Amino acid sequence: MSNRIEWRHLRYFAQVAEELHFGRAARKLFISQPGLSRQIKQMEEELQTQLFVRDNKNVQLTAAGVYLQKEVKLLTREFEKVLFHTQLIGKGQEGKVNIAYVGSAMQNVIPDLLLTFRDVYPQIKFGLNELDNQKQIEGVQAQKIDLGFVRLDRVPAGLNLKPVFTDTFSLVLPSAHKLNKRNFKSLAQVKEEPFILFEKEYSQVYYEKVMSVFEYAGFSPIISHSTVHANTIFRLVENNFGISIVPSSLALGYDMDVKFIELKKIPQRTELSIVWDTKNRNPIIPKVLDIIFKK
Repeated sequence: MSNRIEWRHLRYFAQVAEELHFGRAARKLFISQPGLSRQIKQMEEELQTQLFVRDNKNVQLTAAGVYLQKEVKLLTREFEKVLFHTQLIGKGQEGKVNIAYVGSAMQNVIPDLLLTFRDVYPQIKFGLNELDNQKQIEGVQAQKIDLGFVRLDRVPAGLNLKPVFTDTFSLVLPSAHKLNKRNFKSLAQVKEEPFILFEKEYSQVYYEKVMSVFEYAGFSPIISHSTVHANTIFRLVENNFGISIVPSSLALGYDMDVKFIELKKIPQRTELSIVWDTKNRNPIIPKVLDIIFKK
């Protein structure tokens, strides 16, 4: 491949591919339209490949152009990360890692990780964002998220998934409910009550695991409400709209008028796993993984 294709060509191509209009792209790039057209033509000649189909009215990407647009976006994002980490290192900082998580991970796993990192790598910065499982997977694939903490048992090809924490389930009741840790025997005692659960879309695997809890207890639940937010579940339980089953770690960090009964005797458990893209070159990722899997 000729060395005549430079970064500016890719930048020009990306803008035309985004706008699908040479005039608008040229204005945003602060160059003349004829100059932009020459640069794109030169790029196509060097590649011996047509990137755009254009006439007097329309500009469209060819199949090769669609592929190149996707790859240039990834290259640009990678290049921006390299520059960003270079700046941090120049300022005496080691870098930054963007972490997303489902709500229950913030009760123990994430705080423990941050405390350990603060001691071992005090110059590393963290970005934190609570997201549902699917949005985390999309973010990890786009490398907008470096590490995700999810409740899934499988992920798309190219991503790694490893369990980091196994949790029990707990029954969530209004504080005034007649059941408590002393008189609770089994879930069959609440089979006539409405349940408020995490939506199936929150995690298919998690939902099926919760359903297996009910199956183990010998009944199908009456589901009155579904949500993706633990806070909403607890507010509804607090106001007597129903009861719930959640990972036991969610009993931490909330100050609401509800009580938890841990279901220790049932075999079902829920796993929190970490997911990352094997192609993500953020230099901080191996350090985070090393700390997590050495604990």
